[in-house]
Amino acid sequence: MNYEKLGLKMGLEIHQQLDTEKKLFCGCECNLTDKKPEYNVLRNLRPTQSELGKIDRAAYEESRRKLKFIYETYSNETCLVEIDEEPPHPINQEALEIGIIIATLLNMEIVDEFHTMRKQVIDGSNTGGFQRTGLLATDGYIETDQGKVKIENLCLEEDAARRIGHKKGNTVFRLDRLGIPLLEITTDPSMKNPQQVKEVAYQIGQILRSTKVKRGLGTIRQDLNISIKEGARVEIKGVQDLDLMPKMVENEVKRQVNLLKIKDDLLKRNAEVDDRLYDVKEVFADTESRIIEKSEKVLAIKLEGFSGLIGREIQPDRRFGTELAGYAKKMGVSGLFHTDELPAYGISQVEVDKLRELLKASPNDAIIIVADDEDKARNALNEVVRRSKIALKEIPEETRKALPDANTEYLRPLPTASRMYVETDIPSTSLDLDLINQIRENLPELPEDKKVRIMNEYKLSEDLAGQLVRRDAVNEFENIIEKLDVDSKIVASILAYTLKELEREGCDTEKIGLNRMIETFKLLQDHKISKDAIPEILSSVCFEDCSPLTAAENKGLIMLSESDLELIIDDIIKGNSSIIEERGMGAMGPLMGIAMKKLKGKADGKIINRMLREKIENH
Repeated sequence: MNYEKLGLKMGLEIHQQLDTEKKLFCGCECNLTDKKPEYNVLRNLRPTQSELGKIDRAAYEESRRKLKFIYETYSNETCLVEIDEEPPHPINQEALEIGIIIATLLNMEIVDEFHTMRKQVIDGSNTGGFQRTGLLATDGYIETDQGKVKIENLCLEEDAARRIGHKKGNTVFRLDRLGIPLLEITTDPSMKNPQQVKEVAYQIGQILRSTKVKRGLGTIRQDLNISIKEGARVEIKGVQDLDLMPKMVENEVKRQVNLLKIKDDLLKRNAEVDDRLYDVKEVFADTESRIIEKSEKVLAIKLEGFSGLIGREIQPDRRFGTELAGYAKKMGVSGLFHTDELPAYGISQVEVDKLRELLKASPNDAIIIVADDEDKARNALNEVVRRSKIALKEIPEETRKALPDANTEYLRPLPTASRMYVETDIPSTSLDLDLINQIRENLPELPEDKKVRIMNEYKLSEDLAGQLVRRDAVNEFENIIEKLDVDSKIVASILAYTLKELEREGCDTEKIGLNRMIETFKLLQDHKISKDAIPEILSSVCFEDCSPLTAAENKGLIMLSESDLELIIDDIIKGNSSIIEERGMGAMGPLMGIAMKKLKGKADGKIINRMLREKIENH
């Protein structure tokens, strides 16, 4: 695709939890828990007009689902602040200082005063219906291979509650995460190449990891904003895998391009959307479709001129019908049927013909059916009618959810511009210039600088140094090198590659820890194990929760003395004398393989090689 011709523009929003001891506006600790809740709080969602007399479109749609929210609370992890029954406490100064560090690393201008604001939230993840947030810095930038990208804003805010699931029609949130300090970093929409957006996300992620931020699943969340010239701005929530970013951009652009083609085809056909909802239960009186048979109501709509377009592919394995189904599912139904894919799913051709006859549908018309409770079915089809009418005019601005296959699905309309109000319970905070200057003089080492330094200082390859930085293992590496007399390249290779392989095998390498890593390399330093034995020892330490020495002894990996090793080498030479006589030094390769297999890490490879070479030369 010609992205320049299509007018592709992209921006990023990155949300990162900070690793502070306390929450942003209260004294609760920043810990997540899976304990049974001590209390439950029930709240309802009700949209209200702004001072301009307008209702936010996303809030209005959410309210049509008649949602109720249950909030799980605890004595230690939550307090009255989280359930919006007590004013917020003074802002966490540690979080402010971490924010200033990151803003400085992003070349940003820090504000003179920090004002806490209330920003509307409509998905139930904040008990008060708003999120507390404040602008900390503006006008930064990072350099990329494809030019400078502007960092527009850095905001310090409270994280939202955790969505746990559903219970008897209610959405359940856990309040342990609500209030954890969170940074929101927003770029401008100047990125025009899918690879550039991946590079920017990686660079910002590395800058964040050089400071005091939380690590692990869910602690960093990335949202991607995408638009093309004739399309619409779409926000994709929860893009976790950076490697999938370029593909996700490509798929979203394809989706919008194909939706534009569908719009053009609909206009050429003079397509129209019939607003009427038809009760078609009688058509399926003897149906073999289990879904329809057990449903209270079966309703249908007629889309004039839509035949063949509902089933048209717009993304890999996703069709225009998938878009319509996404809107319907938000009203609580499991899905829909349409005539582009029928007969199927237990619906016969005879039933399709009867359906067309009842709705007076021509071959150019498509029919969509929803089978469910009456209220759900009506609401779902009304949403399909609304989305079908939009298809005749434009691509809608939407918030969409990132999927593991690099596609997306509809979440809700893109909210209108955030309306923010000053939080009257929290005074503004003046940012002291002396503090800012002190922070600027003591900035943490940036990832690229760290990579270059350890390459030069420890004679590591660029790849090995880069892997240590990516895995955030440089401090661990330097700690081991400082305490022990071991080869830096061996230590780096174990931390960069061996641990990664163990993780692929299901090992939780966090269980190994720095102390056990030092114990392992101490065995290597003292010539009690060979470097080839380390992967097996670490695997045993991880899966069996034992010390490195115990693992080496249990696995028979304690190094042989040179005298014992020489006896084994002599046996190998004696048993393979014919190969030596035939090949001479050419027998080194096969005999080395035999020796390594027999010794299984009980001797250093270099010593084995030296002994074999000497024995063959003197044979």
